[in-house]
This record gives sequence, C-alpha cells and structure tokens, in this order.
Amino acid sequence: MTADAAATTSNAAQVADAIRTAILDGELVPSQRLVEADLCTQFKASRSAVRSALAELAVEGVVERVQNRGARVRSVPVEEAVEIIEVRGVLEALCARKAAERIDAGQVSELRQMADDMASAVKAGELMRYSEINSRLHRRIVEISGQGTAGATIERLRAQNVRHQFRLAVQPGRANVSLPEHVEIIEAICAGQGEQAARMMETHMASIADAIRRTGSAPPHYAA
Repeated sequence: MTADAAATTSNAAQVADAIRTAILDGELVPSQRLVEADLCTQFKASRSAVRSALAELAVEGVVERVQNRGARVRSVPVEEAVEIIEVRGVLEALCARKAAERIDAGQVSELRQMADDMASAVKAGELMRYSEINSRLHRRIVEISGQGTAGATIERLRAQNVRHQFRLAVQPGRANVSLPEHVEIIEAICAGQGEQAARMMETHMASIADAIRRTGSAPPHYAA
C-alpha cells in the first residue's frame, strides 16, 4: 500500500468514526440524506475519504445507499431494533461479568458516583442528563471489562439503533424502571459478583427490548 493510499484509509476510518458519533449524538438523524460535499466540509475530509467512510458504514448497517439519491442514515424498524438489543444484551452481559473480575477501587467509586448522579437526575426530572450518564455508564462498563472486540461491536449496534435510543428516556416512568436496574448492575460489578452482574445486565437489556416493542412504530430516545 502506498503512503497516499494508507493516508486515505486512515482518513476514511476517522470520518466513519465521526459520522457514527454524529448519528449517536442525534446530529444526523434517521432517514437524513448524507451529501458528500457537505460531509467533506463538515469533517474537513477529501471526497474519496468520505466515500470510503460511507461504504464502511453501509456495510455496518448504519447508512444505506438509495438508488439515484446517494446515501442516508438508515432507519431501523422496531422488529430489527429488538433483535439488536437482544444481541447487545449478550455482549453487554459478557462485559459486565468481565468488569466485575477486573474492577479496582477507583473504578468502584467512579461507578457508584454515576449511580448517585443518575438518581439525582431522575429526582430533578432531568431526563436527558439521566440518559447521557446512562450512556456513559454502559460505555464505562465495557471499558473496565477490557473487551475491545465486544465494545466495538456494541458501538456499531448502538449506531444502528439510534432512532430507538433517543426517545425512551423521555417516556413517562421509564427512568424509574431503569434506574434500579442500573444500580443492581453497578453493585454486582463493584462487589466482584460476575455472574450476578451478567444476569442483571441481561434482565436490564430485556426490559429495554420490551419497552421498544411497546413503542410500536412510534419515533421513540432510549435510556438504556
């Protein structure tokens, strides 16, 4: 591979990461057209890097190509969203188990502080702050677990499911259901109880799948 080709590949990967993050953050929304010229300007990238990034994201199922209309952010139907959550449940249960085996005293304090912050957000009715801490918690558990392959797969699945990830948090009563689930997961991890942490994570992800089923085709933001 030439130096120029290697640089293009590297730039394409960076652009793909940037687009994926923009989708997860809600800056790019499901069914939104992805205009190459706009993406080049937004991410300060070459046209070839943007095209390669879009091709990568299409393989992941985050972006879809539309004949004669270019690319757009893919909108995942409810049935597929449930399947994605079920797959994530297996992977995140693995990460919870491994995190319980690896966690240190500083990380115990960090996770418990997140639990306190989430409880504070729910009490104050700050549902979007709760959702943001919630997302950080899930990512932090993966990081503590050291499961890089599972983590990368989970992030790709999160990006596919973004339409359903951005609305459940504001559903009446949802945070009151998910908060105690998170606290149980955190306490099991902090206590080094790997099997318990995995079971609690599986239960939690199953509750998310059930909540998505109940939304039907409504355009829902979920607090995982």
